[in-house]
Amino acid sequence: MLNPNNLLNDSKKKMQKAIRNLKHTLGTVRAGRANASILSGVKAEYYGVPTPISQMASITTPEPRVLTINPYVKSSLKNIAEGIMKANIGLNPTNDGSVIRIIIPQLTDERRDQLSKKVKAMGEESKVTIRYVRRDAMTAIKKGDKNSDITDDQMHRLEDQVQKLTNQSTKGVDDAVKAKQHEIQTE
Repeated sequence: MLNPNNLLNDSKKKMQKAIRNLKHTLGTVRAGRANASILSGVKAEYYGVPTPISQMASITTPEPRVLTINPYVKSSLKNIAEGIMKANIGLNPTNDGSVIRIIIPQLTDERRDQLSKKVKAMGEESKVTIRYVRRDAMTAIKKGDKNSDITDDQMHRLEDQVQKLTNQSTKGVDDAVKAKQHEIQTE
């Protein structure tokens, strides 16, 4: 039995999750400004176990282009620096014996264009996910109509509501991509 409210709520949650995932992923794109999320996927050896750096140290941005990593255990400095180098994210850590500093280099025009294209591709992937959610909802609506769970009027109303959700979600993706591209181009 098709429950229209559950269908709409479920579709909305899935579309919002796609936007949240996109925003999280966009946060890891280096835009020329120091941001702790750049290191979110970086792991270092900690007592033989690959551990996220954010769990081993505090990461701060004392200046717009500088990241400072202050490990909770000073003996892990070397492992953290090695982990950053192995991550191959284009950053060169400097270990001064008590903290690690990372200077974020100025982006070239060519690199800005590459990052903008990458951000746009991420946005397109999110839109595809949203379209899949829309397709699944429309299929469920048509199935509900075929099984006489809902009337034709309810079917058309539900289809319109799903399309409005899709349009709002797509706009959310476009806004997030546009904001990140602006950030990349102006830094």
